[in-house]
Amino acid sequence: MLKFLIVAPVLVALATPLLAAGTHGGSHEDAMAVGQPGAARDVDRTIEVTMVETDEGLMLFQPDTLTFDEGETVRIVIANTGYLEHEFVLDTVEKNIEHKDLMERFPEMEHADPNAVRVQPGETGEILWTFANEGVFEFACLIPGHYEAGMHGPLIIN
Repeated sequence: MLKFLIVAPVLVALATPLLAAGTHGGSHEDAMAVGQPGAARDVDRTIEVTMVETDEGLMLFQPDTLTFDEGETVRIVIANTGYLEHEFVLDTVEKNIEHKDLMERFPEMEHADPNAVRVQPGETGEILWTFANEGVFEFACLIPGHYEAGMHGPLIIN
């Protein structure tokens, strides 16, 4: 029993960083300020967003601003035409900053969130989303360094 009392805390301490650096998901199961996952049958329109790097070192979304109507369900098709892996995350500015800080601490973190998609170069991904509340939110790439290189923009819900 004494051996267990000594070994168990050590195992927990060793496993904790592994769990923290692993996947992250499930926290967005319920509605978020920006809305909630949409259903394909309810899609009102499809928009396309491109992710790219420039020769000057900028990383950009095109278009750089997105506008939706409250209650609208949208299929967002995200194409990565650049040379680096990117992601598209929609949330509040504050939540994106929190998430970005977490990504800086755990850069290998994988996502399983309906408001985010990671896209390899030359590939596309999509998000089905119903926008719930009027306001200004944000879409961003939270891979370390990408936000600072310009990969974020306003998401406006009218």
